[in-house]
Amino acid sequence: LSQLPGWSVRPDGSIVIATGNDDVLGVYTCTPYNSYGTAGKSQPTRVLLKDPPAFTVRPKEEYFQEVGRELVIPCTAHGDPPPTVTWLKVGSTGKSGAQMDGNSSLIFRPLVKEQHGVWECTATNQVASVSTATSIHVLGTSPHAVTNVSVLPLLLAANISWEPGFDGGYFQRFSVWYTPLVKHPPRAHHDWVSLSVPVGAQHLLVENLQPDMSYQFSVLAQNKLGSGPFSQIVTSVPRGFPVTTVPPEPPAMTMRVFLSPPQALTANETVRGVLLQWEPPAQFSVALSGYALELRQGKGGWEVLDRSIPSTKTQVLVPGLIKDAFYEFRLVAFAGSYISDPSNTVNVSTAGMEVYPSRTQLPELLPQPVLAGVIGGICFLSVAVIFSTMAACIMNRRRAARIQKRRRDPPLVFSP
Repeated sequence: LSQLPGWSVRPDGSIVIATGNDDVLGVYTCTPYNSYGTAGKSQPTRVLLKDPPAFTVRPKEEYFQEVGRELVIPCTAHGDPPPTVTWLKVGSTGKSGAQMDGNSSLIFRPLVKEQHGVWECTATNQVASVSTATSIHVLGTSPHAVTNVSVLPLLLAANISWEPGFDGGYFQRFSVWYTPLVKHPPRAHHDWVSLSVPVGAQHLLVENLQPDMSYQFSVLAQNKLGSGPFSQIVTSVPRGFPVTTVPPEPPAMTMRVFLSPPQALTANETVRGVLLQWEPPAQFSVALSGYALELRQGKGGWEVLDRSIPSTKTQVLVPGLIKDAFYEFRLVAFAGSYISDPSNTVNVSTAGMEVYPSRTQLPELLPQPVLAGVIGGICFLSVAVIFSTMAACIMNRRRAARIQKRRRDPPLVFSP
């Protein structure tokens, strides 16, 4: 064995081969012995070399497909002996509903909302087992349930936070639902109270709760196609005022964030589109991060038109509106993870307006030399018009005076 690199014998008599190659092929026997001799050889054992599974075609990392359509995801592998390929949805407890064709490809016919998630392709033979995963995003559905809901009990309040689920391919909003565990007969069917969550937020402070009373909390996601399932219900007890006979310690300094909504939102029609102008929030205790513009057409719901307006801007141009339609606009301000209440709402009717390019942008300012030339040209034309008008008036007056003088002078008479 000393002549074979990587071969060794353990104290218990086992042989260790660090790297398998053609040198290990063959039939082996083991002969134990001591100072009295040996009882003979063991039964022969044959060593064979086999290949573990290896993927020849891997699925892509992500797939996006509309609900109700067909989706085929390939996954093939080879090995010695040939491996068996299986598909399984990660986190699924029951039947995954996966179908495979003769090439081990995963087939969804048709694709449904419940098949959204991470799927794992596994190739297995007698030597080893290998796996690869892919994420399937089912578009055109209601939102999925939020996850990791947590409740932080506060003084007569609770702070609820969560992680959003997949939005189904559309913008989603959230609402927090809560109820006390003590049921009151008059309100037996109206215990749950819902609170809307500001756009873009993943937490909400629920205030005015009763101290030392258990509350249940849940979060609901909604998009334009409807509501998703409620999240898991979390129970928490808000803190009450401490009862003590000793003077309380000074409260710790806490920073309360003030963020009022944008002010004086106005809309004006220009040759390039509808120009929205506003004033920054009157109160904000932390630096502004930016603004988000929301739009509602007719009696539809509010949608985010632009969520990346810089905090230094106080106006934005909105082209691309549909002709002969009615719109409503409003703004919200961002400061870190905090979102203000919406600003005042302005109404815009596009009846008789032209259709503008479909790109929201800030109005561009003319360069100063060009602007000065335009102003100078306008002033020159104004002066020329004034002088022309004055000259015309003077000429008309002189002509009228000559005509009147001719009428007063007697005619000349010549006699022979």
